[in-house]
Amino acid sequence: MAKNKKKQVVDIEGIHVRNMTDKAIIIRLISYVKPFIPQLILAMCMVLLLVTLDLIGPLFIAEVLDSLGEDNINFTKIILIVIAYFATMIINAFLSYKQSMLLQITGQKIIFNIRKEVFGQIERFSISQFNKIPIGKLVTRVTSDTNTLNSLYTDVLINLFRNSLTIVGVFVIMAIKSPILTLYISVTVPMVAVASYVFRKFSRKAYRNVRYQVSGLNAYLSEHLSGMKLIQIFNREKKKYNEFKERSKKLRKGYSLSVLNFSIFRPLMYAIYMVALIIVFWYGSLLAIAGTISFGVLYAFTQYINKFFNPIQELAEQFDVLQSAFTSGERIFEIIDTQPEVLNTPEAIELKDLKGKIEFRNVWFAYLGEDWILKDVSFIVEPKETIAFVGATGSGKTTILSLIVRNYDIQKGQILIDDVDIRNIKIDSLRSQIGQMLQDVFLFSGTIASNIKLMDDEITDNEIVEASTYVGADRFIDRLPNKYGEIVRERGNNFSSGQRQLLSFARTVVHKPSIMILDEATANIDTETEILIQDSLKKMMNIGTMLIVAHRLSTIQHVNKIMVMQKGKIIESGSHQQLLRNKGHYYNLYRLQYDKKITVE
Repeated sequence: MAKNKKKQVVDIEGIHVRNMTDKAIIIRLISYVKPFIPQLILAMCMVLLLVTLDLIGPLFIAEVLDSLGEDNINFTKIILIVIAYFATMIINAFLSYKQSMLLQITGQKIIFNIRKEVFGQIERFSISQFNKIPIGKLVTRVTSDTNTLNSLYTDVLINLFRNSLTIVGVFVIMAIKSPILTLYISVTVPMVAVASYVFRKFSRKAYRNVRYQVSGLNAYLSEHLSGMKLIQIFNREKKKYNEFKERSKKLRKGYSLSVLNFSIFRPLMYAIYMVALIIVFWYGSLLAIAGTISFGVLYAFTQYINKFFNPIQELAEQFDVLQSAFTSGERIFEIIDTQPEVLNTPEAIELKDLKGKIEFRNVWFAYLGEDWILKDVSFIVEPKETIAFVGATGSGKTTILSLIVRNYDIQKGQILIDDVDIRNIKIDSLRSQIGQMLQDVFLFSGTIASNIKLMDDEITDNEIVEASTYVGADRFIDRLPNKYGEIVRERGNNFSSGQRQLLSFARTVVHKPSIMILDEATANIDTETEILIQDSLKKMMNIGTMLIVAHRLSTIQHVNKIMVMQKGKIIESGSHQQLLRNKGHYYNLYRLQYDKKITVE
């Protein structure tokens, strides 16, 4: 094991990174085996029996050779030995099959648990963490890195046990049969130890580099495949191809270094094996001629030397996988150990029967340092009220909506819902009461129905139809060949922006939220669809408290109150007509947007 070194903790791309020792990684990886201890013990018992059967094989052959050298050959004895030898081979094959199946099934269950834990941890990350961490890196952790661990649990760990038993067993048998010859062979042990240490040192570094390059390449692919339309529009294919080529070269160099380490180690081990074999033949022949050992024992020694170095060769190959598993394990634990930035407080409560009152008390918020996005913002939204926020880009409108659902935590002040500080409300309880309709509607691959109910089996087909009819989405759904069973392609690219927005409205309504948030929901739609969406909005205002961010002022003329924001502060508030009569900032915005004579009621 590597010596314990002082752990270095840094924050890279939002991931908690530590240089973990091999010992720490092994302890954590083995902890996942605890629920499967009975299966592991059974597998180890099988291995113990397999090693025993494997090691007594050369003794059978040695006994046959010695029997054939006797003056009076006992053929009955030889036949019995041959039958016993073949019986051990059959039992060995059967146990190998059973052990392999047991380990494969157990290993898959362990990987399943690890993958669930990693994905569950990622789901708890805050939006700011997702903004820092490239999605491709997270995908690599959940898929590639967990798959790398599969060989560790299904093959490497049990083979380490088997090979260790084999090496010890070989030495014990050789020491019993000929201590002097075993002593001669022991000269090669320090050579093996030094070669293994050097290989281990360089291999770990190489594998860390490979996993880093794989993760970076996946992140690059994830980003650029998503943005391929933009790449083609600006004719940047060649530029991006060259970037991909450079990243692939770095990955190739990383793999080449790993292969180089292994290609040096394996021939070196074979050379040491040949040295041991020469020692056996040279000194063993002298001892056999002198009558110190039999020729059968000499033959057995040649077989045991092979059985000694074969496990070492396998250990080298397993060490290859082991280093990869350690690196992947370290990267997986980086994700698991990265704490979400937004957490439940110990006194957090479930909030039921939400009325929908929202209050901001002297709220200050900055995404970074003291670059304040919101500055001492205070307002109250009564239950069932509809409030709209308007203002220039960067004034803090969308930030207010993000803070209500605790995508981020504020630095100063309080945000209360039904007079309870949202930091004292369990996050899942809070978000389950709030429906969000965003400018960029995300639809999952599946059907229209599955996108509306979002895997909530308690929502019935009738409720889906009712919600779609309520917001007007049924008008285009009923014209589709498969209606609610119509396939939704990736990101919903087979539907228009307006259709996607109506589906998001239906998705919100069917979950019956007490508070609804609309962030630029009408920004990217045509005038005809805007009229339809405005009708839907008027209906949805009766459901609960509604907060709207909109650049199109025509969509918010009938709300209870409009709050005008500028540079992180609320500078005006009132109804549409009140703000027009005041002829302040909102009046100028409205006049610039519509460039017409304003009629004040």
